[in-house]
Amino acid sequence: MRARAELVVAARDGRTVVERLRAGAPLALVPRRGAAGAATGDAVVHLVGSASTPLAGDDVELAVSVGAGAHLTLTGVAAAVALPGAGTRPSRTVLRCTVADGGSLTYLPEPTVVTARAHHETLLDVALAPTARLHARDVLVGGRTGERPGRHRGTVRIAEQGRPLLVQTQEIGDPLLDGSPAHLGGHRVLGTEVLVGAPGAVPAASGDGWSLSPLPVRGVLATAVGHDAVTAARRLAAAVAAAVAVPGPETAPV
Repeated sequence: MRARAELVVAARDGRTVVERLRAGAPLALVPRRGAAGAATGDAVVHLVGSASTPLAGDDVELAVSVGAGAHLTLTGVAAAVALPGAGTRPSRTVLRCTVADGGSLTYLPEPTVVTARAHHETLLDVALAPTARLHARDVLVGGRTGERPGRHRGTVRIAEQGRPLLVQTQEIGDPLLDGSPAHLGGHRVLGTEVLVGAPGAVPAASGDGWSLSPLPVRGVLATAVGHDAVTAARRLAAAVAAAVAVPGPETAPV
């Protein structure tokens, strides 16, 4: 299945409004009404996928535009489960975002579970203006309980006016790579979280199952591993807490 979706938000009268929203199966975009974001004027949109996606051969792309001074939170409502299919082509999910000056994007999807024999690829491509902010999380779970994971290849590209802030590709599903101390070290879950705010130095740090790496120019990358999603999430939160504890505005959550 091939699907293309678009979401455009803009600042208007002190709050962020959805100006354009277009989506189709297997992806739905559901704005949250009522109290969500009301205190801050942010827009909150849920990503809702069908129960059978991503399935081998699926090709889903979402284009997001955050206007100057606008603030958008994109969240998932349930874990994505990458499944094998009859075809040989991998499933593919692409998120392309632009964030204008003074705007912010918070992208917090639920974990992706890569089941046995699945082959899934993802791309997060974000173009930031010099004063734009980004907070993006990704949690990968290698297989359901008791099964070997399928293959996953995920790339993150974050740039500011064409200048790279972070370019990273991570893979799971190769037994030798997954068992390497330089990668998963035998763990089943890999979590990453990127925070990009104002320019400033954030020192490198590490703890039990987590690390914190400053990015060139501005921003920081938190990485955590765990044998289960709960442990990995706790470790990732510890890494992010270490980042935001640094005095100054450079990594304040958006």
